Amino acid sequence: MVRVTKTTRGWSSPAKYYQGPGEIDKLPSYTELFGKKVFAVIDPFFYKDLTARLEKAYAGTGSEIKTFQYEFEVTDERIKKISDSMKDYAPQVVIGIGGGKTLDTAKGVADDLDAATIIVPTAASTDAPAIGLSVIYTEEHEHVRARFYVNDPDIVLVDSQIIADAPVRFLVSGMGDALSTVFEARANIKSDSANFVNAQAGGFRSTKSGRMIAELCYDILMANGIKALYAAQNHVVTEALEDVIEANVLMSGLGVENNGCAGAHSICEGISILPELDVKTMHGEKVGFGTLCQMILENTPDDLIDEVIDFCGQIGLPLTLDDLFIPNTDENVRAIAKHSFHSYWEREPFLVTEDDVFAAIKATDQMGREYRETYNIEPAYTRR
Repeated sequence: MVRVTKTTRGWSSPAKYYQGPGEIDKLPSYTELFGKKVFAVIDPFFYKDLTARLEKAYAGTGSEIKTFQYEFEVTDERIKKISDSMKDYAPQVVIGIGGGKTLDTAKGVADDLDAATIIVPTAASTDAPAIGLSVIYTEEHEHVRARFYVNDPDIVLVDSQIIADAPVRFLVSGMGDALSTVFEARANIKSDSANFVNAQAGGFRSTKSGRMIAELCYDILMANGIKALYAAQNHVVTEALEDVIEANVLMSGLGVENNGCAGAHSICEGISILPELDVKTMHGEKVGFGTLCQMILENTPDDLIDEVIDFCGQIGLPLTLDDLFIPNTDENVRAIAKHSFHSYWEREPFLVTEDDVFAAIKATDQMGREYRETYNIEPAYTRR
């Protein structure tokens, strides 16, 4: 049961948010606000270079830093193992540097060690940096649950030049995740569902601020998404890119935590039942397709569907199951539909059945294939 049971409105957000080129080199000035003993969980792609960069930055500051290379999946067991290994060191600050899974792991370690949390995303690919939760999986990449924390990160630090230098696919995936924010917020508001603020205690009613941020997130994507893509393709930072980074990381995070998830993320998590296929695509790519499925299931007006599918087609988000490397078989679609009920369908403002979800996925795939043919759009996977 997720219907709100109280009249109290609730709001949650990171304590501080900083975004701009070169911010990662200022980390010592941020960590010293919390203490001198620092532990950084770093994405394996950046581990060697960033470890050397951080050791140089911290030299002579009076602070001590230890680093750890994140690997594999976000599991309860892995978070505990890392935390146990750091108990004697007792860091006062835990930094997560990398993608969503690295950041979610760092949040769990910081919570276990009762340390301050600083989150440094190396790509604007999800809204995970700004949210006070971690998504927990099994080693086989099957979604288990969300682990909620009492507080959101103490600092979210975004170096926009690092985002501009990341593979463009990451930014596009982040736009897919951010795209869902307003549609899932609207569903939660219509159904009067509790948000994710202190979700372990049942959540609260959403605030007007949370609702407006979700709406603004969508407006920024529509106004600046394509221009931001051009900037990222040339590894330069422009105002359009800065706006979309903020939408992907901060606004989307605030929107989902203060309003809630719904159909789009249910589809994404349903896909995790196909682990050999799920690993081929990014979170935001699946959520982007899930947004289209949610809109079809909700019978959204054609003009809005046209705007969203056109946006997805132009920036290279998936329009079909084929774009997600999933064969369109009844067996696959049924598996996704069934597993998606481990998530958020009850937050929709009407009863949703497994057959409804099956039909929505099938119809969305057909719509996407016809759109690609009509406008001669290449499959999304050829543009990554």
